Amino acid sequence: MARDRTMARDRTELFVASFLMLFVELVLIRWAGAYVVYLSYFANFILLGSFLGIGVGFLRARREPDLFRLAPILLVLFVGVVKALPVRIDRTGGDLVYFGVQTHGLPTWVMLPFIFLATAAVMASIAHGVALRFSRLPALDAYRADIIGSICGIAVFSVLALLGAGPIAWGLVVVALFVVLLRRPSVIQVIALAGLLVVFAAGTFRSGTIWSPYYRLEVTHDGLETAIDANGVPHQTAIVTTGSDYEDIYKRLTHPPARVLVVGAGNGNDVAVALEHGATHVDAVEIDPEIQKIGVQFHPQHPYQDPRVTRIIADGRAYLERTHARYDLIIFALPDSLTLVAGQSAIRLESFLFTLQAFQAAHDRLAPGGSFAIYNFYREQWLADRLAGTMADVFGQRPCLDLGANGGGSVGQLSIFIDSADASALNCATRWDPAGRQVVAPAVDDRPFPYLKGRTIPSRYLLTVALILLASAVVVRLAGGEFRSMRGYTDLFFMGAAFLLLETKSVVQFALLFGTTWFVNALVFGGVLLSVLIAIEVERRSTVDRRRMLFGLLSIGLLVAWLVPTGSLLGLAPVPRFLAATGLAFFPIFAANLIFASRFRDTADPTAAFGANLLGAMFGGTLEYLSLITGYRALLIVVAILYALAYVTYRTGGPSTAGAERASPAVPQSSSV
Repeated sequence: MARDRTMARDRTELFVASFLMLFVELVLIRWAGAYVVYLSYFANFILLGSFLGIGVGFLRARREPDLFRLAPILLVLFVGVVKALPVRIDRTGGDLVYFGVQTHGLPTWVMLPFIFLATAAVMASIAHGVALRFSRLPALDAYRADIIGSICGIAVFSVLALLGAGPIAWGLVVVALFVVLLRRPSVIQVIALAGLLVVFAAGTFRSGTIWSPYYRLEVTHDGLETAIDANGVPHQTAIVTTGSDYEDIYKRLTHPPARVLVVGAGNGNDVAVALEHGATHVDAVEIDPEIQKIGVQFHPQHPYQDPRVTRIIADGRAYLERTHARYDLIIFALPDSLTLVAGQSAIRLESFLFTLQAFQAAHDRLAPGGSFAIYNFYREQWLADRLAGTMADVFGQRPCLDLGANGGGSVGQLSIFIDSADASALNCATRWDPAGRQVVAPAVDDRPFPYLKGRTIPSRYLLTVALILLASAVVVRLAGGEFRSMRGYTDLFFMGAAFLLLETKSVVQFALLFGTTWFVNALVFGGVLLSVLIAIEVERRSTVDRRRMLFGLLSIGLLVAWLVPTGSLLGLAPVPRFLAATGLAFFPIFAANLIFASRFRDTADPTAAFGANLLGAMFGGTLEYLSLITGYRALLIVVAILYALAYVTYRTGGPSTAGAERASPAVPQSSSV
């Protein structure tokens, strides 16, 4: 009876520790991205730092000192430094257009290494506490408690996002979890936890600061105008639109539009103009609920209160795919974002709006004689030409081109493109003319990088990848022992690399099919963890060697996913689309988890095995950048090659029960992100 009570307590502590670990990882991604803006454009930088730290924590599971007791101190130092030294940029130039010139904060070459290593240190200290508790339980019991805790961490963070809670709510959750696990915290730990709440409170209750699910928004007022900064970068300004450049679109229409769709409605400027020009109904689609609320409260013309307006919180591309309405005018109203879909994948919130297929979807939603317009402050001529060329491909004629009042024909000023399949619908003063310039081919759904000119990996990404791999190799070597001890686990290296790519492909697939919203991303990550949990339950009830069968099922799953392009599912109704997408994405993930869990049953040297798997996962995270060249579908080929190499090098470790029990901590690391 006493033993049962002890095991129950150990399961509870492991659940709480795993909850804390996943929750803090999500907090670091949101907090650092909000203050160090260029982190939002390194697809998985903080994620890989977390990955490395969790691995180090588990590698040191049986070593002193207890790193977990340092966790509150390291965490408050991290969030405090990021808050005290925010990085601001302006919006000019760069390899991928959206990179800007830094105007405030530590240099990139100082801040990026600090963020990576500090993230690894924070996560290593928390993971060490998880690993110590993990080792007290039978392997699969511990693994199950760990995954359930991770699922709850995602769920609670998602609920807080749904409620619009800011960092102070995150801090209260983190402090409560630390108090439970530390039992009798020392004076310095109490001070650190109090300091954590102070820093988060300063980031929450600062006047004019609002935390949306995507940004740290700062709102300022100047007369009738309301300016909105996102993550420290000027983003939108609500103004009186009469006589502004926003009206230029309507000057090119031969008939005033009755039904208007505004994608990226933001604070409401475009909605106000549509109403001024006689629209009988306006659907205003905005992905960020807080930005729309700011428009409702502060826009000087109060367009969102007009009964002719329907406010819609949704991803613009997802709305185009699911609506059956027809519009006289569709506007992509400067829907630029300053963040990525998630800590994993290089997809921005608006990436799927500027592909050839997205423009075709807009074309299909137009009523006869309807028009389609986009505008932006294009900082590169090739980018303006690419989007105008995409419109010409879809509508069969070159779009009208208008420059804003301060345009003067210069790149970097406001450019408005308007097109229609019906030439009589437009009254163009000037049509876009590339004037002999080479027009970059349209971006497509499989490679949705409209701001990347060629099929290449920018030099700053290559340098970052090289440094990440070097740092990871050094840290694993120092924490996990000799590399030669890992040679027997080459298959686990390949499994770790393959699984991270497989998970990334799933994130991108669901983003296209259901939108790039935070809620969709949370469901995908939760679904991955749920598939891991199911795999654990299957493995607990079977000891049969199913290696060939599982690799065969995995191969079938990868082949089917390759043969069925993600875009082909867009024509399905929502429920069949969800079922098909779930099957295509999670069947190979489930098979991969069964292979992984089965392999670890016989692991004789868990530290070496885990080090090999960790290096593989880090390598897989860097391989994700290949998508900038190949697109995401081709990643399935890379995944298949990596799993083929895992099969060829598959080995069975010694029949050590202790080894099998210690090995399982490696499994959550490959699937908990």
